[in-house]
Amino acid sequence: MEASPLTQQARPEIFQPKIVQLYEALFKDDVDPEGDKPEGFWREFFLLKPDRLALQRILSRLGPDDLISLQSQTQQLFFRAVECLKKGGGVADLHALETLTTFFSAILPKKYTNPSSDIIAVLAGLDQVDAVFTDFVGALDGIIRNGTSMEVRQKAVEVVLSITSGAYQTSLLTYFIQRDLFPAIMKFIQESDTPYRVLEPFTLLGLLANYNKFEFQNPYQLRLNDFVNEATIQKIVRCVGHTCRNLRGQYVDILQDLPEGWSISNTLNMIGLGAIAPGAKANQKPAYDPEVAKQMFAKLPGEEAAVLLGTYDFSHANKLFCFNLVALPAEKGEEQPISSFLSLTSYLLQHAFLSTRATNYAHLSLMVFRLLIEDQLLCKRICSDESKVAVRLCRQRQPFLPVVRGERILATSVLDTMIDGVNHNLRRRLDVSLYTLCVGIMLRIISYLSRSRTRLQYHWAELFRSLLSLIRFLTTYAADLKDLPHFDSLLDLVVNLLALSLSAGEAFLPTPAAYDDLFYKVVESGEILVKFRDTYSLSSRPSNSISTLISVSTHYKTMLDSGSSKRNLTSTEVAEVIKQGYETLSIQAKEGLDGWERYREADERTLLKKMARATVADVQVIVQA
Repeated sequence: MEASPLTQQARPEIFQPKIVQLYEALFKDDVDPEGDKPEGFWREFFLLKPDRLALQRILSRLGPDDLISLQSQTQQLFFRAVECLKKGGGVADLHALETLTTFFSAILPKKYTNPSSDIIAVLAGLDQVDAVFTDFVGALDGIIRNGTSMEVRQKAVEVVLSITSGAYQTSLLTYFIQRDLFPAIMKFIQESDTPYRVLEPFTLLGLLANYNKFEFQNPYQLRLNDFVNEATIQKIVRCVGHTCRNLRGQYVDILQDLPEGWSISNTLNMIGLGAIAPGAKANQKPAYDPEVAKQMFAKLPGEEAAVLLGTYDFSHANKLFCFNLVALPAEKGEEQPISSFLSLTSYLLQHAFLSTRATNYAHLSLMVFRLLIEDQLLCKRICSDESKVAVRLCRQRQPFLPVVRGERILATSVLDTMIDGVNHNLRRRLDVSLYTLCVGIMLRIISYLSRSRTRLQYHWAELFRSLLSLIRFLTTYAADLKDLPHFDSLLDLVVNLLALSLSAGEAFLPTPAAYDDLFYKVVESGEILVKFRDTYSLSSRPSNSISTLISVSTHYKTMLDSGSSKRNLTSTEVAEVIKQGYETLSIQAKEGLDGWERYREADERTLLKKMARATVADVQVIVQA
């Protein structure tokens, strides 16, 4: 009997998707470098759904030198993808966009010997790069502006993000500077249906606006400055608020810090008898070991914090954006955006010491608040009843500030956040610029309150206690701190803020008792203040008003010594002496204590360049996800 011509082939051990076979065929070492793949190969390549993980895995195995030796294949892939984008229609352009995002996110961040020229060789070659990239950027512009669906338009934004983050230190970005994508990006944001869709294009704007902005006039900066479409600005502000809320949630997932009211159940839980507590048991989050929690906190904030770079740039360039950031009301069931933004800032500040990245993002948020407070119309709003809002402030590390439930004037929450920044970042290697920002924001708020004679209900005792504790710390660790850059400016700020409060406290402190308490604290710190003055030779510098603090302390010290020859006075008796002493006290405060210098971006050039690099690293993680 003859054998049947129908023979069964052996079943393969692993079924490999066709698209993965095409990837492997494309990037084989033994492929003829001069031979192009046939038309049918590329038609099939872009009709099949991309397997992004498989492509990422194949490309991650190739080093920079491997990619340069395979430049014929990589150039073919790029050229064919650009052709797909130019033709448009069908699923091919969507697949081309997804493939390019993975392709760029895998090959651009590699450590090339000559980044600009090597990447150009891998993508297009020096002879063709201008023509190909001009077509490429033009096609992306058209898709972002008028793509067939929001999904396709979003994918085009992701492609630009992958190039911008991967090739940020190369000359490739000049193609996105020459072809202005701002109108297309803003049109996409305007037509977006959710805050999540706004996140990537706005993050992209932040990167493009920061590209070499100190070296030449960046057109995206000019565009931010001139932009007046309020509906689009409000969508961006809501996106910022939504993102900040999500980022804060990552901190809360590690340690729940919402203060609870008193109840029998809470009390029983505190003393270890939670098992007999009445009521249903809530789904409680796991309690992490403090060291484990610290390691988890050190990885935060999440990569979406990249949105803060664009938030800073828009705040610096555009008054209308600033107004909406402060004043935009909450949507139903949501927090007000400024509440979420301030809330995240407080979490960043309490954990800033754990990583340089967290510190940099905390700086960026503080710079936004400095810009808001320096606008006198906005400062007036922030310090008035019309700004009342509830803000969830971080309570994950002691010391805690008093709990204030419900809505309150925004300035009080800002002051609480600055106090937390001062209390929770005391280190021998002090972050001087962080402290200068925190104390500087306090000074600007108190300066406005004293000039406008606005009395603010607030736990002022906590603010003055925090400043005097800072002086005690600076005195104790002077040997470690003296030589830090710009340290003298911080010393002057702290001293002058206390001197301003002593000389103008009647104008902004809500009650005589609050004013008395300030004097009590200064008198109590008399010896430390003298030691502080002598340690840093403050008397020889006319830029501070240390003499005001010392003279007040000396005045009352003399009164107390003459009245307590036989016994120690109680705190009540000391307070009574302070009231009596006002009659003979003359506060000689130097002029201009309530003055401050306006923000100049050039002064923060180094930090902003660092922040751009940190944002680039975060965006690389986002596009690779």
